[in-house]
Order: sequence, then structure tokens, then C-alpha cells
Amino acid sequence: MNFRSLAAATTLFLVSACDGNPVALRLVTPLSDLDREIATELAGHFNSESTIAMSLTGDRMDERSALDAILAGDADLALVSNALPYRAGIATVIPLFPSVLHVGYTGDRDADNVPALLNGARVFAGTEGSASRMIFEKAMERFHIPPDSYTFVDPSVADRQIDVFVVFAPIAPDRLQAWQEQTKIRLISNGSPDDVGRGSRVDAAALLNPYLRPFIIPVGTYGDATPEPVVTTAVDQVLVARSDLPEATVYRLISELLRLRPALAASRPGLFADLSGDFDASRSTFVLHAGAQAYLERSEPSVYERYSGVAEVAVTMLIALISASLGGMRLYRMKRKNRIDVFYSDVLAIRREAERTTSPDVCTKLAGKLRALQDRAFTDLVDEKLAADDSFRIFITLSNDVLRQLGAVAPTGRHSDE
Repeated sequence: MNFRSLAAATTLFLVSACDGNPVALRLVTPLSDLDREIATELAGHFNSESTIAMSLTGDRMDERSALDAILAGDADLALVSNALPYRAGIATVIPLFPSVLHVGYTGDRDADNVPALLNGARVFAGTEGSASRMIFEKAMERFHIPPDSYTFVDPSVADRQIDVFVVFAPIAPDRLQAWQEQTKIRLISNGSPDDVGRGSRVDAAALLNPYLRPFIIPVGTYGDATPEPVVTTAVDQVLVARSDLPEATVYRLISELLRLRPALAASRPGLFADLSGDFDASRSTFVLHAGAQAYLERSEPSVYERYSGVAEVAVTMLIALISASLGGMRLYRMKRKNRIDVFYSDVLAIRREAERTTSPDVCTKLAGKLRALQDRAFTDLVDEKLAADDSFRIFITLSNDVLRQLGAVAPTGRHSDE
């Protein structure tokens, strides 16, 4: 845990220890019936099993109004689509679940021809300003289909029937199944599952709209409505808050939300399967809340920890380099010593010959050999093949002693005993 995460956790602990009352947060009541049910269950789990008290606002609001309420201070949290445009002052807390794009039709309409499918159709594409409506309107512009070719309807009105629906919604088999009992429904697939990741239409949609990602609805998820896998896209439903909501509060909220995940998954199987404290913040439309960032970085190494491995390698390499240098110096010195040892051997050989002879001529010849040996030693010293150390001085002293023994010490200082 780095310093920032540790500071957030410490602040959270101090707030909890000093204040016995639970933190109270206000969550905007979503306009969608399904999202409202999920928000109600979420608040219920917090109120019964957490120290965070969560209440819903009295009025149901669409997603844009929910963001307005947060910025106005009338609410603290909202459950909105990640496809909404960026808003200053709004920050992402955590993605909760995927909202999947369901594109389908009723009856026996021609699904292979988009203009024919929508000609005179009663279309449900969510509320005005919703992610579903935005996606639908962009698609209509792409296919050059005029707005007067179809009519938007609200399925909540009992006498309204739907021919085509384009909605982002969580996977909820029970709801579509109830609709399926009243009319024949088919979901439209954007290709084959094998095409995903190979430049398919859903890949293009995800590329042009970074908040989207490919999603496959398995066979039988919606009974007869899904006789084959349905390739579509999904967008995250994210929990957002004001940017100035205390960092420790958001950190605590995420921690409690993940602790309650089993209870949430029990009431909505499959919906919260991807809920994780290690989500990809780069996909967020809104800025990441500081408390959420602190939670994501809770296990990240500090600067010192991050570079400690590099420092260890550098120190190891430095020690190895020093050891290699010392070893090289020892070898160099050993090589010089081996050279001076050769001179020692030659001097001792001359001294043994001098001890075995009394002939002046032989002594003169041996003295010449010894002086030549000294000249070669000095030449090697100048060329740095020999070191000017005690070994060299011992050689000069020994060779001069032999020259005196031979009675032929030169008058110059080079062959003196100095």
C-alpha cells in the first residue's frame, strides 16, 4: 500500500472511530423500473448490513436530471450510464454492472432490412436523453432514415404496442419472458460470436465509442427470443458522485460495496458477477473520484518499493563490476609477478655459474649477461610490463650483488647498491 492509499485508509479509520453514527448518503431514484428496483435493493443491503446509511430521493429522475441533482447538492450518488457526456464536477465511484444493448422486434417484421424494419414502426428506445435513445439516433443518422419513418412510444402506457425496441438494460430474463408471453419477440444479433475481435460491426462500434464493449447474450437466456447467441454491445452502469464528496467516504463506500457483493449477487444472479475493486478506470467517461483512485492504488507499491528491485539489480551489478575489477587487477599483478620471476630465475642461474668458475673471462661474460638482463628489466618497466614495486627492487639488489661477486660492478648509479 502506498502513502496515498495508507492516508485514505487511516483517515477512514479515524472518521469511523470518532463518529459512532453511520455515514448517510442519498442515492437518486432512477427513472427506469428495473434500475429503480436495483437501486432499492442496493440501499436495502447497505441499511441492513452496513454502517453506511443509504436513502433514495423522493422523485424519480432520468440520468441527466440525476447528474443535475448531484451537482446541486440534492443527492450524493446516482446510478447512470457510462455513455453519458462528460460533466465537470461528476466523478466515477465504481462500475456496478453491464447494461446490455437489446435490439429486437415483435411479430414478423423483416430484420435484415433496416429501413423496412423501421418503416411505420412503433419504437421504444428509452427516454429522451438516455443512452438507448442516443445510440438509436446515431444509428438512424448512419442509415439515413428520416425521423418521420417511425414513432417513439412508451411501453408503460397500456394501450401502446411496440414493433421495435432498442434499449440498454441489465440482463433480466424474467422481464422479457413476461413480454414474450404476450407477443412474439426476437432479438437481433450483430454477427457471429466468432467474428468478435476480427473487425466485426461490434468491434467498429467499440472503436468509435470507447465506452462500449462487445457482449454476447448466450443461447436460451431469453427463451425463444434467443434461439442463437446474440452479439451486441454493452455499457457499464456506473455509480457516480460529486467530485468533492470526501475521499475517505468514497473509499469506505467501495469497500462496503465489495463486502456486500455476495448479497447483491444472490438477489440478482449474474448481474454483479463482474463487480470488482480492480476495474479499468481508463474506460470511464467521468473523472475518477480521488477516493476510488486511492482504493485502486491500495496494493500498488510505493516509489521506493517500485524501484527497490531496480536498485537491488544495480547494486548487484556494481558489486559484480567491482569484484571483476579487483579480480582483473589481481590477475594483472600476478602476470607482472610472473614476469619478474623469470628475471629472478635468470639472475640465480648466473650466480650459480659464477660460483662454479674462477676464470676472469667467464666472469666478464657473465657480468655482460647480467647487465643485459638489467637493461631488459628497465625496458619492461618503462613499457609497464613490470611494476616499480618491492619485487623489482629486490631484483636490482640481487643482480648488483651478483655483479659485485663477479667483481664487475659498473661505475654508474644504475648498477649501484642504492
